[in-house]
Formats: sequence, structure tokens, C-alpha cells
Amino acid sequence: MIISDQELSQNVVPATATRRKSWRDSVGVLSLKTPAISALFIWSIIPLLMTIWFSFRRYNLMAPDRTGFDGLGNYRYLLTDPSLALAIWNTVLLVGSVLAITIGLGTLLAVLFDQEFFGRGIARLLVLAPFFIMPTVSALVWKNMLMNPDNGFLAFTMRSVGLKPINWFGVAPLTAVIIIVAWQWLPFAVLTLLTAVQSLDGERKEAARMDGAGPIAMFRYIIWPHLGRAIAATTMIESIFFLAIFAEIYVTTSGGPGFASTNLSFLIYRYALMEYDVGGASVAGLVAIVLANILALFLMRSFARNLDA
Repeated sequence: MIISDQELSQNVVPATATRRKSWRDSVGVLSLKTPAISALFIWSIIPLLMTIWFSFRRYNLMAPDRTGFDGLGNYRYLLTDPSLALAIWNTVLLVGSVLAITIGLGTLLAVLFDQEFFGRGIARLLVLAPFFIMPTVSALVWKNMLMNPDNGFLAFTMRSVGLKPINWFGVAPLTAVIIIVAWQWLPFAVLTLLTAVQSLDGERKEAARMDGAGPIAMFRYIIWPHLGRAIAATTMIESIFFLAIFAEIYVTTSGGPGFASTNLSFLIYRYALMEYDVGGASVAGLVAIVLANILALFLMRSFARNLDA
């Protein structure tokens, strides 16, 4: 079959016009994306590159004349520092403990608040209230009004029943920080999980009751599987914030006694603003970034599996 020149030109012109339109659309989309990409680059990539740069340099603000390239010196110093392993362990213990408390209690309270009982609205308000208190204020309240071994409410309660008060920030500083952070973040878990419980189809629960399912069976086979995605999302969001906990430690224990309550965030603060070692703080920051990305990768895969389920 022979194609005439007129038919060939009719086919070529629309194709050329389509390519031009596609190119213009691509340029238009790129022009809209460029400001956001540029802001993201300036906001995150440049500080990261500067952190990497300082990690290879000898740079202490107390000795500004002793600067220069140090190679892997900062890395060797930090990786042989016993405080790094202790800070990583405290960070893992802090994040894991607070997650277990908030997710566990949050699930139970979400199921409870889904039931009808007298004063439910007031109870919900009281549970959600701590989330709106600033971390510094929350830490000060717990330090001076609740956990103070002399005048705190917990000390008064223990004396009332014949027990010796506990010096929380001296004997169990990390436990005290875990309690404070868990109290502050429990409302967030309750709010997200309660929303998930209320989204459960009432007909499924009613059908389970008609089949003779009790409260435990209802929770195990109906409510718990339904909460899988909400628990995964809550875990991911809370973990990101728990890795950067600082204010509660700074206000209550200052990372002590010794390094007993020092996490990675506070270790970076020690290097940067207490020892003025910018190089060491940069290496500690890179360690924190690596651990945060490993955790984020694990949580994202877990969250993706829950979405596919």
C-alpha cells in the first residue's frame, strides 16, 4: 500500500504538535517543582553536607587556632568512646519502652472510650490534655510537683502508706524520663487508635455478638486486626519524634547521673555545646542519621505490609 505525501504530512504534524505540547507540559511542571526542590535542598542537603565536612575536621570552639583536616580521627574517637554505646542503648530503650506503653495503654483506652459510660466526655478530655502541654513545662511539673523526693505528690503518697520515697532522677533517671514522655504522648496514641476503633463497622461487631463472641474474643478477632494499620502509623510517627527527645532530659536529669539518661540527641548536645567539639558532634549526628534511616526503612516496610494486607 502506497502512502501519499499528503497523508504522511497529516500524520507527522499531529505527532510533532503532541511532542511540543508534552515538552511544554514538562517544562511547566518542572518550573512548579523547582522552588520546592530548591527549598528542600537548602533545608536538608546543605546542612548534611556541612555535617559531613566538619566530621573530617579538627574543630573545637575552645581552641579555634587548632583547626585542619583530621581524617578519620573524629570517627575513631567517637567509636571508641564508651558513652556512644550507652547513648545508643538508652535511645533504643527509651524509644521501645515509650512505644510499648503508649501503644499498649492507648489501645486499651481507645477500646474503653468507645463504650458508653457516664462522664465519657470528661474522661476523654482529661486523657487528651497532656498532649497540649509543652515538653519543657511537662518535665518541670513532673520534676518539681510529682517526682520530687521531698515535696512531690508521689513522695507524699508513698509516705502515707509507710513507704520510703524514691529519688527518681537519682536512682532511676531513665525510667523517670520514660514515664514523663509516655504520659505526654499517650494522648496521641489514644486519639489515633480511638479514631480507628470508631471507624470499625458496627454491623461486624453486632454480628459477632449474635454469634456469642465475648469481650475478649471480640477484641482478639475483630478489633485488634482492624487496628493493625493505625498501630503501624502511630508507631512510625511516634518513633520519629522519640529519636529526637531532648527537652525532657535537659530539664530533669541533664543526661545524668553520669551518662545514665543520655540518649543520642543529648550526646550530640554534650559534644557541641558542653565540650564545644564540633567535629565530634558532627560524627555523632551522622550516627544518629544512620540509625534514624535504618529505623525509618524498617517502619516504612512494616507500614507498607499493613497497607497491602
